[in-house]
Amino acid sequence: MKFTFLCKSKPSTTGKKVAIVGAGIAGLSAAGYLVCKGFEVDIYDKQPLVGGMATLAIPSYRILPSDVLEGAEDLVKNFGVKIYLNTKVVCGERHDEGDDFVKQVIDLRNLMKEYHAILIATGTWRSRKLGVPGEEARGVVDALTFLYRLKLIEHGLIKEAPPKPRKVIVIGAGLSAVDAAEEALRLDAEEVYLVYRRTKKEAPCGEYYIEDLIMKGIKWVELAAPTKILTENNTVKAVEFQKMRLGPPDKTGRPAPIPIPGSEFILEADLVIPAIGEISTPPFTFECAELKQFLDEKGYIISKGYRLGNTNVFVAGDVLTGPTKLGEACKHGLYAAKAIEVFLRGV
Repeated sequence: MKFTFLCKSKPSTTGKKVAIVGAGIAGLSAAGYLVCKGFEVDIYDKQPLVGGMATLAIPSYRILPSDVLEGAEDLVKNFGVKIYLNTKVVCGERHDEGDDFVKQVIDLRNLMKEYHAILIATGTWRSRKLGVPGEEARGVVDALTFLYRLKLIEHGLIKEAPPKPRKVIVIGAGLSAVDAAEEALRLDAEEVYLVYRRTKKEAPCGEYYIEDLIMKGIKWVELAAPTKILTENNTVKAVEFQKMRLGPPDKTGRPAPIPIPGSEFILEADLVIPAIGEISTPPFTFECAELKQFLDEKGYIISKGYRLGNTNVFVAGDVLTGPTKLGEACKHGLYAAKAIEVFLRGV
C-alpha cells in the first residue's frame, strides 16, 4: 500500500491545507496524491487505527492490515501527514457502529473554516435492518459489528473473546455475509447456515464464494427469507423463514423474490448474523443547515461529482457509492484528490 506512489519525497508546499475525514482506503489514497502535489494534509478518524474496514472489518486472510498500516506510517513519517485518531467529525448528531473508541468530537463546520478543502471519506458504518420481529434480541448481531469485534480482539484493542456459538445463521449473500459465515466457522461453531432469498446465481458475492463456503462445510439455503426471530427470555432460539420463488426483475435487474404462502420453516440458532448490507455514514445530518441539501430523504449523500455544490467539501469512496471493493475505493480517493487539486489551484 504505497499511497505516495506519485513521488519519492515531499515536494515544496503550496501553502494550502486539506482535511480528510476518514482514514480508510479512499482517504489514505487521496492523502497520498495530495501530499505529492504539495498540499498539507491532516486526517481525522474515529477509530484507534487507520485503514477503515480494511483494518477493522475485513478478515486478515483477505487483506493484510499491516500493509495498510505501513502505508499510513509512511505518510506520517516521510510526508508530514498528521493523523488524529479517536476523533469523530460530524455536523449534527448521530451514533454509528464503530463509535466505540471516540474520545473527542469536532464539528465539521469548524474544519470547513480552518481548511482550504475537506474530503469526506467516512465509509459505511451502519448496517441495514431485517425489519422482522425479534431483531433486537440477544444473540442477533449484525455482520459489521460481529467482524469489527473480532478484529478489535485481533489487534489487542479489546480482550473479551466472543462465546463459542453452537448454531449460527447468517442472512445474506454479499461479501460481509461470506466473511461472517467463514469467521463463525473459524470459531468452531457446530453448524453454520448461510441463507439467501434468491439463488447462488444472483448472490452479490458471486457463485465462487458460495461454492467455496459449501466445500468448507457451511450449509447453503437459498430462496428463503426471514419472517421473525424466535426468542426465549429475549434471547434468540431460532429463526422462522418463508420459502421464496423468483419473479420478474426488480429495480436491481435481478429476479424479485416472491413469498410462497404457507411455506414457513424454522432453523434453530443461538447466533443470528444479519448481513444484508451497510449504509453510508456521512459526517453530517439533516440538523446541519450548511450541508443538509446534499442529503436525500434516507440521509445518503447527493452529488453529481466529487464536490458538494459550491462548497469546499468533497466526497469519495463508499460513503458516496455504497459498499464497494478496495480497488474502487482507492480509485475514488485518487479521482476526488485530483478534483481537489483542480479546485485549489483555481484551474
